[in-house]
Amino acid sequence: MIASSRSPLVWIVHLSVILLVVLWTLPTAGLLISSLRDKDQLAVSGWWTALSTSSQNLTGRAASPETQVERDGKFVITGNLLEDGNAKVSAFGFRPLQPTAFVVGTPADIGDGQTLTVKDDGSYEIVSPTRMEGTRGQRIFYTAAVPPRFTFDNYREVMQAEGIGASFINSLTVAIPATIIPILVAAFAAYALAWMKFPGRAILIAVVVGLLVVPLQMSLIPLLKLYNGVGAFLGVPAKTYVGIWLAHMGFGLPLAIYLLRNYMAGLPREIMESARVDGASDFDIFIKIILPLSFPALASFSIFQFLWTWNDLLVAMVFLGTGNNELVLTGRLVNLLGSRGGNWEILTASAFITIIVPLIVFFTLQRYLVRGLLSGSVKGG
Repeated sequence: MIASSRSPLVWIVHLSVILLVVLWTLPTAGLLISSLRDKDQLAVSGWWTALSTSSQNLTGRAASPETQVERDGKFVITGNLLEDGNAKVSAFGFRPLQPTAFVVGTPADIGDGQTLTVKDDGSYEIVSPTRMEGTRGQRIFYTAAVPPRFTFDNYREVMQAEGIGASFINSLTVAIPATIIPILVAAFAAYALAWMKFPGRAILIAVVVGLLVVPLQMSLIPLLKLYNGVGAFLGVPAKTYVGIWLAHMGFGLPLAIYLLRNYMAGLPREIMESARVDGASDFDIFIKIILPLSFPALASFSIFQFLWTWNDLLVAMVFLGTGNNELVLTGRLVNLLGSRGGNWEILTASAFITIIVPLIVFFTLQRYLVRGLLSGSVKGG
């Protein structure tokens, strides 16, 4: 009876999970497919058309008049517009606004008695009754059906860009300490708030919860002014790795303390009491008992903090700078895109290059993620 009464709810849960997986997987799959497509096809069609032939309006230029040959009393220039032998031309023209003015195989009058003929395989022929002058060839506008093309050129372009390697190292230099430092500080604070009784503990817990809702943008400038003031007093340069580590620690501590405190408060009290009876100090209990038992919560926060610091751009630009030697990977990739945000093919390839390290971290620690979050959210004391 109980199982049958719960079955509709179970189905709803399963369908909800499937829906969420689809909603997350589809954009990621689309981004991956787009990163492997030819940039010309990517510019004119969506990723869901990647396996179908696409129709594109293209521009080519005929060979220069220097290549003309005389044939039957006329002067002829020949060549081919297509690099891909599988593509097919359906129409052509010699004006930018009329790329489909003529059907393939039909001679087009381009003036001065000259005719232009383009065939469906991309081969063209310009015939003139007199010798053609000049050094530049005739521009040809045409519509072609191009088969799907996949390439690693987008990834090569990103990986070969100047400064990518240095920016990758900069991102690691920022993300690793900015993940470890908050965990070390938060673990001690969480133990004190969970198991040590002292005046004002409840107020401190309330302050930590309140800090969770403070927007980063609101606290960024005051924190920067405070850091610059302290740095000037101590003679420390304004933009250093120490500064960005401290900034990420400040922004990450509220969530870290909240998660770890709730998790530690749910651990069995009998273990701590037995350790105190045996003469263990709070430090011994924390190091030898609390930390090993809290590893799922530590791992779950590590994933969030590493993803945040690795993908961060705003804090890195403010506390580290935008020079070539200081740019993190996200900043370098933004520069590759240009001021107008173009180069869509670079954007898609860059996205997958930046998530390689976070994916490694996530799949290494993901088995602890759900356990740590659920324990930290439902337990408390």
